[in-house]
Amino acid sequence: MEAKLVKDGGVTSAQGFQAAGIACGLKEGGAKDLALIVSDIPAEVAATFTTNAVKAAPVKVSMRHARNHTKIRGVVVNSGCANACTGVSGITDAKAMIEHAAKVTTSKPREWLVCSTGRIGTRLPMAKILKGIDKAADKLGSESGVEAAKAIMTTDTRRKECAMRFKVAGRKVTIGGMAKGAGMIHPNMATMLCFITTDANIDRTTLRSCVAEAVEMSFNRISVDGDTSTNDTVIVLANGAAGTPLLKSFHPQYPLFTKTLTQVMRKLARMIVEDGEGITRVVEVVVKGAANANDAKLATLAVSKSELIKCAWAGGDPNWGRIMAALGYSGARVREEMVEIFYDGVAAVVNGQPSKTPVARLKKICRQPKFTITINLHAGSAEHSVLTTDLTEEYVKINLGE
Repeated sequence: MEAKLVKDGGVTSAQGFQAAGIACGLKEGGAKDLALIVSDIPAEVAATFTTNAVKAAPVKVSMRHARNHTKIRGVVVNSGCANACTGVSGITDAKAMIEHAAKVTTSKPREWLVCSTGRIGTRLPMAKILKGIDKAADKLGSESGVEAAKAIMTTDTRRKECAMRFKVAGRKVTIGGMAKGAGMIHPNMATMLCFITTDANIDRTTLRSCVAEAVEMSFNRISVDGDTSTNDTVIVLANGAAGTPLLKSFHPQYPLFTKTLTQVMRKLARMIVEDGEGITRVVEVVVKGAANANDAKLATLAVSKSELIKCAWAGGDPNWGRIMAALGYSGARVREEMVEIFYDGVAAVVNGQPSKTPVARLKKICRQPKFTITINLHAGSAEHSVLTTDLTEEYVKINLGE
């Protein structure tokens, strides 16, 4: 049995999870800016964090809590302030958020994780934050996932939610989540937060293996502008409330769990790309025939990150010469005379030279809101893909600063 989408599903679709999203005054105009996600019972946790050497205070605190053997009751999240590059004071503030969330939910600080997103280099207004946590705790509910999804947004233009459901031993199992992200998006990982909950009964070691695999196939395969930030985090909580037998790697429905988790993450990752800052086009870049997996990845990332290429896409210009150049400097093994490039399956380059396809036909493809570029290096059998975007004047305007 394949997993099915849950209508209007999100982070509280799985059994035994509640959430809340409120405004505590971090954003102008009274927009929601603080969220709580709480499991009714302690949950296993698996998480991945930014690989940036400059890590925000909440990332440092959550990394320590996620590494220990304690189960997790919840996550407290704020938007509007990243609490990054704030020194020892930032760590103190992140811990204070956790301690207060634990206090108002009658749990222990070590059972909590914390995330922040927003502008770097500014301390959190803790008086507002602590009052906000009180307010959010009063509004916790299984129907409040939408409000939580709104509260974690920054430059996002819309909330990002998804849930899927399948059966294990005759019982329904749900995986649901929410994410935020629109700019500074690139592996490994990007300015994005993702929170996923599941009522599956799964041990921590197995869960961590599943999450690592799913993140690699989803959030590490998207790019908007080539920047990797200080706060990005993916957190998965599994509380076992579905009451199924324990899922381990040898369980016959373990592959279905892993596949569904990956599907949920990929759907959320695509929502991030489609909401990229100022974008007008979403482009999937697929590299085939690479000598090895690393070469396939290098070639794909070079093309998906190139500002020259992305600007051409914004203008609806196929300009495959820029792609050839990016392949050449990517570090992958490339023989110019072997390269083929296709736009939605239509040949643009054959044997490293222009195909007979009229340029007008390629331009028509590149002016679509979505298209795929497939590159065959004819050097082996390895493949890699990345979902990326164009780069527009609007992106520049959004990021000019105050």
